[in-house]
Amino acid sequence: MIEVLDIFGTASLWSAVLRIATPLIFGTLGALICERAGVLNLGIEGIMTAGAMVGWMTVYQGGDLWAGILAAAVAGAAFGLLHALLTVPLGLSQHVTGLGITLFASSLTYYVFRLSLPVSSSPPTIEPFRPVAIPVLSDLPFLGEAVFTQTAPTYLAIILVAVVAYAMARTPLGLAVRMTGENPHAVEAQGLDPIAIRIGAVVTGSALMAIGGAFLTTAAFNSFFPTMIQGRGWVCIALVVFASWRPGKALFGALLFALFDAYQLRLQHVVEGAVPYQLFLMVPYVLSIAALVVMARRARVPQALMQPYRRGER
Repeated sequence: MIEVLDIFGTASLWSAVLRIATPLIFGTLGALICERAGVLNLGIEGIMTAGAMVGWMTVYQGGDLWAGILAAAVAGAAFGLLHALLTVPLGLSQHVTGLGITLFASSLTYYVFRLSLPVSSSPPTIEPFRPVAIPVLSDLPFLGEAVFTQTAPTYLAIILVAVVAYAMARTPLGLAVRMTGENPHAVEAQGLDPIAIRIGAVVTGSALMAIGGAFLTTAAFNSFFPTMIQGRGWVCIALVVFASWRPGKALFGALLFALFDAYQLRLQHVVEGAVPYQLFLMVPYVLSIAALVVMARRARVPQALMQPYRRGER
């Protein structure tokens, strides 16, 4: 029992929490921006898969790591634009279109990957992002190893939480996005274009989702395989509800899920096979569902979420 609790006192656990949470932070912020504007983007799983492959392939073909992140963002934005054009001006079902984007992006990613790199005995690798130790702070006991020795994309993800929170709460653009998700006709009455705002939000959010996927291949790992997202996109959709569409709470939710995941990995070594490992793999998702049920009852959904907007209608 003592060993089980001692895990929480290790810096390596909390370092892993930040690392595991990073793709979830990018994905959750992306989904949050889309939904704040009134568009549910269920294409996130496929967009993250495409971002993972494009980011990795860019680096594998000779680009630097940040070029890979940028290329992933562009690929994600392209899929987001497709989703936005189908759901915003045309008013097609956001559920069906999103699932279609996931299937299309995942299949296209696998096809391009195999077309570029035929099956081999061992997957090719790249040189990933290395941890960056922040001067002075990285020398702090416990916190230095746990928090201030991460890869650059992890720091970027945390900074983006603050940027998105400030933009949504304090800027005219953020107000326009939020009002488009609440009452697009009121936005139209102010002389703004809700269609353009929704398309821009989906494109931006999809770019962030793809960066979350690219993190896995350029920082967390050094290779790509088609099933590596492993449901993280769906977790991000759930985390948006858990966070009540607030960036700060989204960060907390991503860290909480990552804590469950990192803890169960270490717990497996403590029990040494006494319990089937599949039960441990279930733990993060079961606990996340429980937390979601509790929080979702108090969540306030954007009023115009998933509601098609047609210019001039009342």
